[in-house]
Amino acid sequence: MPPAFPEKKRMQPTIVQRAGIAVSGSIVQRQPLQFRRLWIDLPTLVFVESGYKILHGEAGTFRVEAGQAVALAGGQAFDVTNYLGEAPSYRARWLAWERGLLECWRAPTASDRPRPVVTLGTVAPAFADAFTALTQSLDDPALPDAVVGHRALEMLVWLEGAGCLLLDDRHFAPRVRRLLAGDPAHEWRSPEVAGHFAMSEASLRRHLAAEDSSLSEILLDVRMSTALTLLQSTAQPVTRIAGEVGYQSPSQFAVRFRRRFGCSPSDIRRDSPRGRVALA
Repeated sequence: MPPAFPEKKRMQPTIVQRAGIAVSGSIVQRQPLQFRRLWIDLPTLVFVESGYKILHGEAGTFRVEAGQAVALAGGQAFDVTNYLGEAPSYRARWLAWERGLLECWRAPTASDRPRPVVTLGTVAPAFADAFTALTQSLDDPALPDAVVGHRALEMLVWLEGAGCLLLDDRHFAPRVRRLLAGDPAHEWRSPEVAGHFAMSEASLRRHLAAEDSSLSEILLDVRMSTALTLLQSTAQPVTRIAGEVGYQSPSQFAVRFRRRFGCSPSDIRRDSPRGRVALA
């Protein structure tokens, strides 16, 4: 059986955050869509409530059914397809641990080599309870950060026990992504970004080129990925989301979004399925 979540959380997509600890969101999708090269910056746990999810990345291809969960290490990209199956909609809840908490985490040494993707199958009730307790506490003003942080660390213990790798920081481009993702609407320029990493602009370009990337490509992808998250997990108007990722013109934003994902922003929230997977 899928983990039991409060009904008000199930019905309305939302994002809640406790700064420096964790961020959680819900997704309600009423048509099958595929998104290519979605970047996972932070360690993320996804519970699928209805429908099913398929992820494809360097670590392989993984299918997550309703009532199951998957743990993803930060620092990797996936092609992601969310299917409705026999359900009227695809529904999932996700949780990501933020860097402030991870810097305090000292994981025990595992005997087995940790994996970047761990499918947890149908999770144990105690695991689901811990997840629910944490997500509910993120926006509870009555709970101090220390209590919420303790609950977030408890979930990390679960994931480490399952053999999940938390972060993969071998590359430079993800560090640039994290900087830009802190303010996707900002007009990031090479001198500012290079200065943040205490290097010259030439060194910045060289480091990114060595990983087949560039500052402009990363900024565009950060903006579109942020927009996708907001479209899936909030009820904010498209015009507002466009502004939050640096576009004053909603039409220009829509063009960029379609070019990146192969579907329009309105397709993400469309109520009726089209009977096909929109290829990004």
